[in-house]
Amino acid sequence: MALGRSEFAVLLETFRDTAVLVPLYDGGWLTADFGGIRWILAFSDESALARYALARDEADREWTYQTVLGARLLDLAVPKAGVPCGVALDAADGAEHALLLPPVTGIVPDAFAVDHVQQGGTPR
Repeated sequence: MALGRSEFAVLLETFRDTAVLVPLYDGGWLTADFGGIRWILAFSDESALARYALARDEADREWTYQTVLGARLLDLAVPKAGVPCGVALDAADGAEHALLLPPVTGIVPDAFAVDHVQQGGTPR
């Protein structure tokens, strides 16, 4: 269990220090709502974005994107979402290769983590 945590910590730190591609959609960044969470969809490179476009049967349209530092997504974009929000990296690449960064303590700012305990001892 501890090994898994340390591996995830390395993945998280690498993500925070890496520029990723975030597609633009309808005047903002591409997101998907699932399980009560809004997910900002990010991609490690143009190939990963192309796989996502193919999976959605939208490979024929132009995909405009911004390059954004992972830390900026977690520290600035998540709080601006106004709802519980995380980041999904390479969403079309399956459970073995995609990376989900949910809105929990240690990943997003505590005030926006769904598991953050507020004064009085209850989670947000």
